[in-house]
Amino acid sequence: MNLPIPKDSTGGLVISALFGIIFGVLLNKGRVSDYNVIVNQFRFKDFTVLKIMLTAIIVGGLGVFAMKGFGWIEAYQVEDANVLGLVIGSLIFGVGMVLYGYCPGTAVAAIATGRLHAMVGFLGMLLGGIVYAFSYPWLKANILSIGQLGKVRLDEVTGLPSIVWWVILPVVALFTFRFIERKATAAKA
Repeated sequence: MNLPIPKDSTGGLVISALFGIIFGVLLNKGRVSDYNVIVNQFRFKDFTVLKIMLTAIIVGGLGVFAMKGFGWIEAYQVEDANVLGLVIGSLIFGVGMVLYGYCPGTAVAAIATGRLHAMVGFLGMLLGGIVYAFSYPWLKANILSIGQLGKVRLDEVTGLPSIVWWVILPVVALFTFRFIERKATAAKA
């Protein structure tokens, strides 16, 4: 059974916009559209971002796993794992996030709440996207081809079934949350 969500229609665009608005509101309510919260994550003073990201990964992953199990989706869409591209992209993203104080999603949420400084960095992200698009043929030939693993998933690489990973990951997240809370409590004492 497929979900009755229109894919290439006005209805699909409306649903996408609605989920985008909900996502932005939740980012704002979670305080991750606040520059200081994100910067303090990198200063190891506020772990709100880590908690929200781990929660989103676990809930989203379990949701996709359940939808596949119920037959609502046919297969996972897995992108190629290109090791060198991932390393370079992660470094650029991380440095950009530290300097800018936002990731792309939190930047849009910050702009929607009227933070002008977020707009300046957002223009930089657009420029970076344009540079990437125009340099893609060269990057594909010279960077993305190095360490190319293809479309692999964690269960395929480790030999552990998906269900095992969906038991392990929430447990790891809970222990991480508990560790963070203990450190925060100890720091206040």
